[in-house]
Amino acid sequence: MSGGPESAVSRETVSRETDRQSDQSLNGDDGFTAPYASLSVDETPIGAAAHRASQVLHPGSVSLPKPPERRVLTIANQKGGVGKTTTAVNLASALAVQGLTVLVVDLDPQGNASTALGVPHQSGTPSSYELLLGDVTAKEAIQQSPHSERLFCIPATIDLAGAEIELVSMVAREGRLKAALTPQALGDLEADFILIDCPPSLGLLTVNAMVAAKEVLIPIQCEYYALEGVGQLLRNIELVQSHLNPELHVSTVLLTMYDGRTKLADQVADEVRSHFGEAVLKAVIPRSVKVSEAPGYGMTVLDYDPGSRGAMSYLDAGRELAARTAANSTQEKK
Repeated sequence: MSGGPESAVSRETVSRETDRQSDQSLNGDDGFTAPYASLSVDETPIGAAAHRASQVLHPGSVSLPKPPERRVLTIANQKGGVGKTTTAVNLASALAVQGLTVLVVDLDPQGNASTALGVPHQSGTPSSYELLLGDVTAKEAIQQSPHSERLFCIPATIDLAGAEIELVSMVAREGRLKAALTPQALGDLEADFILIDCPPSLGLLTVNAMVAAKEVLIPIQCEYYALEGVGQLLRNIELVQSHLNPELHVSTVLLTMYDGRTKLADQVADEVRSHFGEAVLKAVIPRSVKVSEAPGYGMTVLDYDPGSRGAMSYLDAGRELAARTAANSTQEKK
């Protein structure tokens, strides 16, 4: 009968046999070494997660190597809702937590990056709008985020909505942001990374961002329409390369809003990796309520909920992004 003594003995026997095989596998008795047999506690998945969480809770406990020269990345994708601003602020926070100095330039008139970093951006605040028009210097527009001593922001106000029209008649209109972000203009701020958050369009603001940067980071959501429009973005990048900034290249692609419960997410991820190759970060940003909630409190997800999956994923992405600095420098020298 089911559930009788024989069943209990049978289950116990199977359980013991499974444990015995597991022990043999861990000890290498079957000729193979288990994935974690040679790893320390900190290198196991749980240990690694605890280690990352401690970095968030104790800033400065781990320091990433500083890049040999300042890295300027434009975070662009003309498709809305793919996680551009979320990626900009959380990557910036992840890099700052791990010992690097980061400046976020908010070029989106909605000012969401400024909100997430806890920086005032009401109309009349020195912002990226005045910076583009030449009314203020970068040093005058920079504000420090209240959440980190290494995290800074040039905010965006609603005035930026009309900037594209005003820029049309200006001399060297595509290079105004680049001219405004020179080391001399930044003053005493020795930023290791400058992350430029673009609006969901391919207008003059985005072109200014691409001229000011050497690298483009493209966030791509793991959804059906993910790759729609990326072709147009790549064509625009090629145009900027040809006419305005020969050094510009797509250095990084980040998969966002990944839902491991669906086959679609894996299919999109595989397609993106096959198309962009090594540019795609191994770290993937999952769908997370905490990531969505954080801006409502004027915080990044690392400040709002340091132990969440979203925070851990951005911490991994930040570390991976910083680790690619040496590789990128080597390629540029070649």
